[in-house]
Amino acid sequence: MKLHWQILLSLALGVVFGILVPETTPYISWIGDLFMNALSMLIVPIIFFSIATSISGIQETGSGLKKLGFRTMAYYVLTMVIAIFTGLFLVTLIEPGSNVQIGDAVDLPHSAEQLSTRDIITGFVPKNIFYAFTQNSTFPVILIAILTGLFLPKISSEGRRSLVGFFKGGLELTLQITKTVIRLSPLGIFAIVARQFGMTADFWALIQTILMYFLTVSAGLAIHMFVWLPLLLRFGYNVKPWLHLKNMSTALITAFSTASSGATLPLTLHAVEHKDGVSAKITNFTIPLGAAINMDGTALLECVAVIFIAQAYGIDLSIVQQILIVFTSLLCAIGAAGIPMAALVMMALILNVVGLPLEGIGLIIGVDRILDMMRTTVNVYGDTCVAVMVAKSEGEKLAIDR
Repeated sequence: MKLHWQILLSLALGVVFGILVPETTPYISWIGDLFMNALSMLIVPIIFFSIATSISGIQETGSGLKKLGFRTMAYYVLTMVIAIFTGLFLVTLIEPGSNVQIGDAVDLPHSAEQLSTRDIITGFVPKNIFYAFTQNSTFPVILIAILTGLFLPKISSEGRRSLVGFFKGGLELTLQITKTVIRLSPLGIFAIVARQFGMTADFWALIQTILMYFLTVSAGLAIHMFVWLPLLLRFGYNVKPWLHLKNMSTALITAFSTASSGATLPLTLHAVEHKDGVSAKITNFTIPLGAAINMDGTALLECVAVIFIAQAYGIDLSIVQQILIVFTSLLCAIGAAGIPMAALVMMALILNVVGLPLEGIGLIIGVDRILDMMRTTVNVYGDTCVAVMVAKSEGEKLAIDR
């Protein structure tokens, strides 16, 4: 049985167990705690190795490609920021998690702390590097990873080769461990979901709340794909957005059915180059780079999911904490490529940053499969839009020009 079917089965069993025998859920909750601890354990190595490896890779490209790379990165960051703020607006407006409260927010061990802007800024630079790593201090680790990636190409070739090999090997090792943890996820999800439903008196309200979360994310993905990106192409770069969407249809359908940007890559490359008319140089650089770092749909989902979990636990997030969520969602989306069940792992990271309970992931895991297909489609479409934007900024004439 495939993993996603195992997860759906464990979800259904957890719901039934939590509703029928809620008094027994405290005796199995430790299984969910083990699973969440395993995810938390992976946060620091995933952040450090993925960011350091990605930035050093861009730094080591030739000067021409480096310029193109930073321009492409800027466009990718722009589209992801638009996606995140779309999700933030919708989840704040609709408040899908406000109709139910799980447990008592005051008694949560990881209850969100009210941090000032000054605390956040000063917290970026750790007094002790090793303390930052051992305490899961996310932002200092991110800063250390960025600095490592930026300065790695400037050291001697011998030291650079050794460290690059170490970072790439560390990332591969972390991903292998992550795959093992994910294979055990059905057990953890069963225990977490059983506890969530066992703690909730009105389980029908909880189901309706999860459905509202699904609709909120779906609406955000649709707005980003069919409104913001076409408007950006039409008025920012004077191309025909609907013709571009038509040209990408085969790649987008494949992305939806496989839920994999990597599996869609050959079709995406062909469509962008031969149907839109983007040069091979730009296509072959921007599209693979986008598959690795551009995750519009993932960034939107993570932002909505974290705020939804806070709403469900009755935790009011300050403006500063919401800014933290936006910033961390952006960084997590960039570093999520290649990670099994990336949204789940990165969501644990964001929850850790703002001090929200990791077990809240159990609320949204049941609808994650279909949302995975939808957000992958948006991710791929965002890659193709950026390829067009870069081509136009380089002065190319395209088949979709107005």
